[in-house]
Amino acid sequence: MSDLGSGDEGISGSKYNASGMEGTSGRSDFDSTGKAQAGAQQGEQELATKMLQIQSKRFYLDVKQNRRGRFIKVAEIGADGRRSQVYLALSTAAEFRDHLSTFSDYYASLGPPNPDNLPEDGKLKSEMMIKDNRRYYLDLKENARGRFLRVSQTITRGGPRSQIAIPAQGMIEFRDALTDLLEEFGTNDGGYFLGVLVSFGVLISIKYVILFILFINVIPGLLLVIVLSVCMVASQYRVYSSLFKVFQ
Repeated sequence: MSDLGSGDEGISGSKYNASGMEGTSGRSDFDSTGKAQAGAQQGEQELATKMLQIQSKRFYLDVKQNRRGRFIKVAEIGADGRRSQVYLALSTAAEFRDHLSTFSDYYASLGPPNPDNLPEDGKLKSEMMIKDNRRYYLDLKENARGRFLRVSQTITRGGPRSQIAIPAQGMIEFRDALTDLLEEFGTNDGGYFLGVLVSFGVLISIKYVILFILFINVIPGLLLVIVLSVCMVASQYRVYSSLFKVFQ
């Protein structure tokens, strides 16, 4: 599966309504180029959603599906109505969940904050995730207001940087919400036209060569198997049979 891309249109539902929503960032559809695509919201389906209230912030975790596969949109709504959002493929969400456990353990091992001894860059611990053309930077930070996990999403070929900030006290709750969604929907990104070459074989005899290729095309709900046999006789290629099977 590629990744995301197509604007903020999909966040205009009533559950996100808040006066003066500004500072939006991120994209709302999977797109390997990271560029906006007109009409990309058409055909997008919301499969599940969870809402978390962590301190003064609301977080919405929406499992969505479109022609490129399934992903989780994470939207942060601040007390002033400002909104930020990042997007995670299901496989990336599973990796993020595991990092949340590690960050939570590290946070629990820290002593109480000391305003007079803050890190110069504010960072206490950092990790990075990579998915296709996207990078995710996870930074546990501390400032005068407290400790929080900043999740930043960037596109390697350019594009806006989007980020959310999860209060450190809420990392366990956030992880548990992600776990519930992943247990229900799995960690397979899915997607249309995801082809994988799974078998390749050649049978050689004195007079001919037969080439067997097994190609699997995964479509949500269907497994399409194509078996193609190619016969070469006297340096001439000839396709002599094709077999198509669909398994529900």
